[in-house]
Amino acid sequence: MKIAKIETAEVNIPLVTPFKTALRTVDSVNDIVVGITADDGQTGYGEAPPTAVITGETKGSIRCAIEEFIAPPLIGMEIENLDGIMKALHKSMIKNTSAKAAVDMAVYDLFAKTCGKPLYKVLGGSKGEIETDLTISVNETEEMVKDSLLAIQQGFRILKIKVGKEGQKDVERIKAIRQAVGPDIKLRIDANQGWSAKDAVRIIRKLEDMGIDMDLVEQPVSAHDFEGMKLVTSQVQTPILADESVFSAMDAIHIIKERAADLINIKLMKTGGIYEALKVCAIAECYEVECMIGCMLESKIAVSAAAHLAAAKGIITRADLDGPSLCSEDPYSGGPAFMGSRITMNDEPGLGIFKVPVFGEK
Repeated sequence: MKIAKIETAEVNIPLVTPFKTALRTVDSVNDIVVGITADDGQTGYGEAPPTAVITGETKGSIRCAIEEFIAPPLIGMEIENLDGIMKALHKSMIKNTSAKAAVDMAVYDLFAKTCGKPLYKVLGGSKGEIETDLTISVNETEEMVKDSLLAIQQGFRILKIKVGKEGQKDVERIKAIRQAVGPDIKLRIDANQGWSAKDAVRIIRKLEDMGIDMDLVEQPVSAHDFEGMKLVTSQVQTPILADESVFSAMDAIHIIKERAADLINIKLMKTGGIYEALKVCAIAECYEVECMIGCMLESKIAVSAAAHLAAAKGIITRADLDGPSLCSEDPYSGGPAFMGSRITMNDEPGLGIFKVPVFGEK
């Protein structure tokens, strides 16, 4: 079975509420989707969000990268030649990790279909269900408390709290949310690079001294401030999760060997897809460093690919795969079932998604 055609299209899915972080505010998932059709008519799907503030990519750059640089060398290659396809994909151009990820997951979707199994089982997994957190956007404290209580009513037991804009106010936000939700709800704090190293130490220590238990603090400092991240990790008790600091397997090695973080956040849009994400998993396994699987503002296609990876790898012990829960609608058919905090894996081959309206029914 050979790759016959690679197409791109655009999807726009309104969010339930605006998504606000220390870096940006967004009100819809406006992504590029990829369809890779084999010569037997089967199609694999992928997706890439234009996240300029993190990956440097826009909708235009993603489509250009795929159509002009990535697709040409892949056309005509055998789907079963997975390693060869991935080497050609990553050799086609540097960076452009989201564009690569969209093509990567579409290839893996097709590859698993040739095996007649769900992707997570092809990758060696057997985990049939995953629990995800839900993101609480940064807003005024009262609104964040209200959103947190609503999330709990919807069945979520883990909340990811976006902060990083105002140090003392961030403390007040987290304190108010903890008081409102009680001690049994896990809180993950995401500063999105919003604090300096000294401020991060001060804020996290203050929260710890107040007895506010936190599951982790994600990317408290700038992505390139390895020394700052290392300082924070060494000076606080709460586990520190490296997110934007880890794009590649080499980044993971650097963070782990320098003990600059306690945990690694894997996102397919940073690694360039599943192929490279598996390398990060292997490195983390060697050093016994647990990973979280995350997503950006992605719809069900990309988040399904991340869920399949999470279901396949035991080193991934946490999931931040709430993209579909943030969307006001699901335009696709098939794939894992996203039911609030629970993600139930599918039994259909590949990602399990069989209808993407922008490409028509395949």
